[in-house]
Amino acid sequence: MPGETAHENAHGATEATPTPGTRRPGGRTARTRAAVRDAVLAGLTEHGYPGLTVEYVAAHSGVHKTTLYRRWKDVEGLVADALDLAGEDSWVPPDTGSLEGDLRALAREVVASFTDPAVAASGSAMIAAAFQSERAAVALRHYYAERFARCEVIVERAVARGELPVPTGAGPDSPKGTPPPAASGPAPGSALDAGALVRSVSAPLFFRLFITREPVDDALADQAVAVTVAAARAGAFTTDSTAGTPRDTAPAP
Repeated sequence: MPGETAHENAHGATEATPTPGTRRPGGRTARTRAAVRDAVLAGLTEHGYPGLTVEYVAAHSGVHKTTLYRRWKDVEGLVADALDLAGEDSWVPPDTGSLEGDLRALAREVVASFTDPAVAASGSAMIAAAFQSERAAVALRHYYAERFARCEVIVERAVARGELPVPTGAGPDSPKGTPPPAASGPAPGSALDAGALVRSVSAPLFFRLFITREPVDDALADQAVAVTVAAARAGAFTTDSTAGTPRDTAPAP
């Protein structure tokens, strides 16, 4: 930990060694974890995953490398925990009062996150690391799964406001804020896949950022939102709640 003495390093810490990527308590341990996370991000940004070392993290975090090896085991453990810590923040999705407004604000946040020089490099470096480390890939997948889960409230609010078709299978087990079934709408037993709807907004942005390496801007973010909202209102994200698959909305021959 920062300020840890040589005597403490030699005899080890008294607290149990946690598994990398698990939740940790606050206090001094939280400060250590944050310092290590910052050093990991700096190292990934400066050297990339192949050039990141435990020694670099130790030098830039103030945490002795024996402590790093004991608690995080290796570079993969350090990267995975940095992603896990990022997912413990208090971020909440936008609430502008409309589905289109919420999704537009969300999409523009994505654009800002990967185009603002002050923050873009570290986020891109984390994603790049996931292409080279399976543990980092798993941690990144968990990070975004949790992020998108937080965003599902955007869709729930839109349904409650009547901005989206109400699945006729809505009932006691439906998402919070979902109103009773409407007289007309999607077929019985259907459900609205909030996660797929939210992902649809960011998918073209991430494709350009990390596959084709094209520039992204607010105009592209707004376009992605317009496409997603149109698709949602047409029932594209309505699924068979029993099978969990998109309904076939094509006309019968």
